[in-house]
Amino acid sequence: MAETKHALTAPQAARHASWLELFFDLVAVAGVGQLAHLLHGAPDWHDAGLYVVLFLAFWSAWTCTTLYGNIAAETVHVSTVLLCMFGLTVMAAAVHGVQEGEHARAFAIGYVFVRVLGSKVLESRRQALVDWPVAQIGAGVLPWTVSIWVPEPARYWLWAAGVAIDLGLTFLVSGRHLREQVDEHVRRENEKSRREAPGRRSRSGGGPGRAVEIVRTDVEHLAERLGLFVLIVLGEAVYQLVEVGSEADWRKALFAGAAPAFLAVVLLWWLSLQRGFGGVPLAGAATLSPRTLMGLHCLVAGSLAAFAAGLGSALEHADGRLPAQTAWIMACALGVHLCVATALGALTRPVARPRLLLAAVPALAVCAAVGAVGETGRPVLTIWLLVAAVAWFSYATTPSGRGPAPEPTPTADRPGP
Repeated sequence: MAETKHALTAPQAARHASWLELFFDLVAVAGVGQLAHLLHGAPDWHDAGLYVVLFLAFWSAWTCTTLYGNIAAETVHVSTVLLCMFGLTVMAAAVHGVQEGEHARAFAIGYVFVRVLGSKVLESRRQALVDWPVAQIGAGVLPWTVSIWVPEPARYWLWAAGVAIDLGLTFLVSGRHLREQVDEHVRRENEKSRREAPGRRSRSGGGPGRAVEIVRTDVEHLAERLGLFVLIVLGEAVYQLVEVGSEADWRKALFAGAAPAFLAVVLLWWLSLQRGFGGVPLAGAATLSPRTLMGLHCLVAGSLAAFAAGLGSALEHADGRLPAQTAWIMACALGVHLCVATALGALTRPVARPRLLLAAVPALAVCAAVGAVGETGRPVLTIWLLVAAVAWFSYATTPSGRGPAPEPTPTADRPGP
């Protein structure tokens, strides 16, 4: 008889990303770069919405594979990771021209392939991941599957519905509910085994298989993987600056914009990685559950990628005027990042609330002003204003203005949602 193990596994020793995982992350480099290009030029609401949906899908597929590696550790199947990497490569390649029928269909097929494969491999291991149930609950994949045979624009609405279902399940399905689902699955499995022929049961060892195990993530390893993803996003920002600088005439306006743009990347790296946890700015290692950490990571990574695209566009228009849409996207992206940092600063860091408000209010006000002014402002001035916002926030939230706050000791055994 199969039974459910409710003892939660915990890592025995700290481990770091393997060569296989680092190789797998190369596909994230390609994917983030392609997704950022959706916001180049003068993107409209449709482009911004499509970027959000595609980024969520790509991040979700990447996360499911990353969690499989996190749980499996040394027993990971290399072929499974490489197959998922191929599926993500198809998704990344399909982003360019995704508003065309064949590319959109290829993106959906790649997404369904990675999600289904990730779910099946965890099922074959007879493990239930309590920290991220979406990795094994495939309800959100169904609209994507249907979209393969549905033309535009209905296809995009199906994608949005699939993403919305996943987001809902992520934060509505509790660990207790997942355990109940596993128990119910085991109960049905046992009833099925009792209906089988006695000879077949004896050949299978007297039951439907080994126990179903409730597992949790290795939090330190997961945080490292999430941090590497944010580092990849920041690398895309650097690439945007290099690409524009290599193709544009090296005029005074370009230099006036490139210096603060690079400074913005440095400051965001400082907030997210030097003073954060898992790439989430000002997050404390001992205060966030893995599910919350991953949800915030998605928000932060998506906003940083959008900001990176905006920096590239701002430098391209250094001698002219910045499209209003690009200014709005940059302001909103940086504003989201600072809002997350402010909330977590109040929750996890020894920063007095008055000081935190003194840091956040002016910085967010600058972001709002840049978004409101839009096209009437100069690109270089826009970059400098946003750099000033993040620089002030970073300085004002640093204790005594001298260095980063002490990092809490990571704990892998924290309670889940």
